[in-house]
Amino acid sequence: MIDETASGVYTIACTPFMPDGALDLGSVDTMVDFYAECGATGLTILGMMGEAGKLSAAESEAVIRRVTARTDLPVVVGVSSPGFAAMEALSKTAMDAGAAGVMIAPAGGLKTDGQIIDYYHNVAETVADAPWVLQDFPLATNVVIPTEVILRIVADCPGCVMLKHEDWPGLAKISALRAASDAGDARRISILCGNAGLFLVEEMGRGADGAMTGFAYPEMMRDVVSRMQAGDETAARDIFDAYLPLVRYESQPGLGLSVRKHILAQRGAIAHPTVRRPGGGLAAAAQAEVATMIARQEARLAALA
Repeated sequence: MIDETASGVYTIACTPFMPDGALDLGSVDTMVDFYAECGATGLTILGMMGEAGKLSAAESEAVIRRVTARTDLPVVVGVSSPGFAAMEALSKTAMDAGAAGVMIAPAGGLKTDGQIIDYYHNVAETVADAPWVLQDFPLATNVVIPTEVILRIVADCPGCVMLKHEDWPGLAKISALRAASDAGDARRISILCGNAGLFLVEEMGRGADGAMTGFAYPEMMRDVVSRMQAGDETAARDIFDAYLPLVRYESQPGLGLSVRKHILAQRGAIAHPTVRRPGGGLAAAAQAEVATMIARQEARLAALA
């Protein structure tokens, strides 16, 4: 089970599909092995970039069972849903299959602090048997969760053991959360950060415990996190800088998943770069740009060796 001490790199896994859009369970196996070989501490599946909203309940269950059967790494399962019944059912499926916890984003339409707090009180009751991650991603959910609200949720809900931090700009939020726990005014929980790793060095410097995102080169996050934990910020920045153009390119809204799956397919992690409809592949011009960035990235990494 995940707990408040979780750290490292929990890679957000994509969901592999065949060219016709059917689930590619064979690629689930190769993808899980690939992430483990790249040094992932854990995996997070059925998140937003995992195209969870495009899967049927049966497909979600199939992915959960395939991943948990393939690896001994802790697996966090996204169970966000507009309704609590579906959330409860998927959470039970995940935990029965051996997942280490679940992740829940706020439902759309929450506007006030009180509404957000009440929502997560209901979440705590719904997934009472599972440790859970609060996903704070206002750029996608349109729900802004102030620091004070997160602290209230952490105080009221012992099952909340981790924050997936994806607020942007949000570095000050990490500092405020850590200041509260360092002063003894709040329970310290794990903070793992998303946004494709764009701000990973700074997030680690502010007190984050690692990354929970899906950049197509998980070894970058592994090495940046380990260097920052060892106190070698210069080395962490050198590594990060080598990958930065591709991190930036993969962060494009509406295109990032296609870029990520294209690279993962090229690296042999998945057999096909298919993004399930609605969604498309990567145009030839974009593929050429990615190839150029990868070549330059390899040259920069070679210079660091």
